[in-house]
Amino acid sequence: MEGTHLARDAFRRATRHRVGAIAVTMAALAMIVSPLHIASGGGSVRSKMPMTKVTLKPATFADLSGWQDDDHLAAFKTFLKSCDRMIETSSAANKGNKASRQALAKACRAAKTVKTPTRAIARAFFESYFVPHHVIHKTGKGLLTGYYEPVLQGCRKPQGRFKTPIYRRPPDLVNVVPETKRGANGDRFTHMRKTATGLVTFPTRADIEQGALSGQGLELLYLADPVDAFFMHIQGSGRIDLTDGKSIRISYDGKNGHPYSSIGKYLIKTRQFPADKVSLQSLRKWLRADRARGRKVMWKNASFIFFRELRGRDAEGALGAMSVTLTSGRSLAVDTAYHTLGTPIFVSAPRLKYATKKGGFSRLMIAQDVGSAIKGPERGDIYYGSGDKAGRLAGITNHPGNFFVLLPSTTQHAAQPGERLPWTKIEKAAR
Repeated sequence: MEGTHLARDAFRRATRHRVGAIAVTMAALAMIVSPLHIASGGGSVRSKMPMTKVTLKPATFADLSGWQDDDHLAAFKTFLKSCDRMIETSSAANKGNKASRQALAKACRAAKTVKTPTRAIARAFFESYFVPHHVIHKTGKGLLTGYYEPVLQGCRKPQGRFKTPIYRRPPDLVNVVPETKRGANGDRFTHMRKTATGLVTFPTRADIEQGALSGQGLELLYLADPVDAFFMHIQGSGRIDLTDGKSIRISYDGKNGHPYSSIGKYLIKTRQFPADKVSLQSLRKWLRADRARGRKVMWKNASFIFFRELRGRDAEGALGAMSVTLTSGRSLAVDTAYHTLGTPIFVSAPRLKYATKKGGFSRLMIAQDVGSAIKGPERGDIYYGSGDKAGRLAGITNHPGNFFVLLPSTTQHAAQPGERLPWTKIEKAAR
């Protein structure tokens, strides 16, 4: 077979035994959440959408088109960012994903022993500790979109053109779904308001923008454009250049709990916008053309995001759901109903030609984030980085793609001869 694995070559050189392919099977993970009990007058809770039936078919790295040409070192460094968090939380994981998180933590411990990683060592690591699995489901194709960190101007206090408030998390807001599972539960309420009589639904975007939170001192800062604020909510983070010359980063810190609704889909459905013209840039222009009309359309998305200011090491870049800094072109937002955060996923999207210099997109990414609109076994959101260029790429990314999930090869196949070569020997052979 063409494309013999580097790690396997290292194994053969050291042991002179031929090793068969490792076959690992794993069922797709489903998070089952009990219905909420809502106080009188609080509204209803939507039931969880049924899971798509998924089969994970074992493959070889030779089956991954573009694998050998990828920058495995970049993926390795991105994977390492998740490792401290993965190791820290593996023992406390719930029953549904405890085994997968512990297996990932084991791979992380091996990765952390590498002092001077190279591309060859990085590739050997992934080929030694993981087995690729093709994600198969009835639609046959996934969907890739993009997101980014906008860079905007802002002010600590309302003055001049800076009148659109960005709010910090209210003290009476409570999570009813873990933050890492909010994407998988995006069709139901994920946050509620705590009251003396129980949990009630939180005000909608329209309510909040018409004063529902006024007078509580929750304003974190102010932006000049409500359209910029709306799209920053969708992205979940932002770098703000303040009028005093300082620059800060703000990040997602909860939401009002209402399900996310796409205004793009709404405009297409109501025939206010042609489907072939929808992009981030075209929507901005349309919303700004008639401010009153734009405001009413933005209210169709009842979801509203709260932010916190990042400080210290956290402020070095945009943070994902694992509370680790995201990596441009390597961090992927996924549906955690199907994928464990921290998992390496090889993404194949031949029609996504403008995101790389070579054309086409065949890249090993790391699942490090979630999103309310990211639902499905092959639904991914590519993080493109910060600023206008990243925003342009994110705004026009809407392409089919396929996932090859790299599952930890923690057990050997019963028919496999010999023993697994220690990682230290594989690393040495790869140098």
